[in-house]
Amino acid sequence: MTRKELIEQIFTKKTFLCVGLDTDIKKIPEHLLKEEDPIFAFNKAIIDATAPYCVAYKPNLAFYESMGVKGWISFEKTIQYLNENYPQHFIIADAKRGDIGNTSAMYARTFFEEMNIDALTVAPYMGEDSVTPFLQYDGKWVILLALTSNKGSHDFQLTTDTEGERLFEKVLRKSQEWGTADNMMYVVGATQGQMFEDIRKVVPNHFLLVPGIGAQGGSLEEVCKYGMTKDCGLIVNSSRAIIYADKTEKFAEVAGEEAKKVAEQMAALL
Repeated sequence: MTRKELIEQIFTKKTFLCVGLDTDIKKIPEHLLKEEDPIFAFNKAIIDATAPYCVAYKPNLAFYESMGVKGWISFEKTIQYLNENYPQHFIIADAKRGDIGNTSAMYARTFFEEMNIDALTVAPYMGEDSVTPFLQYDGKWVILLALTSNKGSHDFQLTTDTEGERLFEKVLRKSQEWGTADNMMYVVGATQGQMFEDIRKVVPNHFLLVPGIGAQGGSLEEVCKYGMTKDCGLIVNSSRAIIYADKTEKFAEVAGEEAKKVAEQMAALL
């Protein structure tokens, strides 16, 4: 998906919601455990219910890898279902990969060639040669970790060098030598609030993937006030607050209702 296509989807549907498919076998409704593939059954129902209200889906690999081979099969089936039935939706694999060049090239092959995913979250700590292998694919995106929503983000990301530049700012500035606003985004946690102003000073045009709305307590209004651009420039993720809103047989219907509420807020902010 190109930047232009993503922007068109956002303004056509009047939403910039990403639904996080952080599917935990211990949290899904009990009646699904009778299914041959409970994780895929859950994901399929959530996708069908929320698709009108979002532009993206973000399965987190940890939730699938925790189940071994069965989890990978569920993940692959989910991606295949999205590609076949909802090709207009942006698919993000939240895998946070990043290693020496030849290893990153294999990760890139896995997600961009074998699984046909649109975007992959990547950890930038090892520098340029760990990131550029992911940038060799036309129409695919790298989403670099910049300023995350967890408490521990302060341990490294906000530390400053001798010139007063914070580490997350260095990541934003330096990485622009590797990619462009057409193939690179950044992860910025919704809980960072007014810090979005500082981020926009360094990357005024790049899209930001923003987790932390909902269960983590981030403010959608604050994110938009400080982070939105004329092209929207935001993909805001919500996982638990949507997919686990109900534990009964009406779980998908309720998830759809929750996604619709967020989409309506987004339409007003757009």
